[in-house]
Amino acid sequence: MPKESFLKNRVKSVGFAFRGAILLIRTEASIKIQVFIAIVMTAVGFYFDLTATEWILQILAIALVLGIEGMNTAVEKIADFIQPEHDPKIGFIKDISAGAVMLVSIASAIIGLIIYLPKFF
Repeated sequence: MPKESFLKNRVKSVGFAFRGAILLIRTEASIKIQVFIAIVMTAVGFYFDLTATEWILQILAIALVLGIEGMNTAVEKIADFIQPEHDPKIGFIKDISAGAVMLVSIASAIIGLIIYLPKFF
């Protein structure tokens, strides 16, 4: 079987990643809320005419929350696949994963406050 080219493999990888992002957004309630918040905050950013640095911080915060939420979802799906019944060890793993999302969300909210509070006052 001939080996596929590097470029063809990269294009396939991007396709798989895009499909995964769409599946995540379509199937997970928490990510839908976070995508909605990201859209609202982007619109607010345009309204307040953010500086380049503020945009960078906001985009990084949004991307970090969405990315960690995606990883949390993957951990939960794998854990449920491995052990569909309630298991305290699996619960511990899922709690840690959810905790990571919470920590990133708090940090992102603080970044948002640092950016937007001075614009309101």
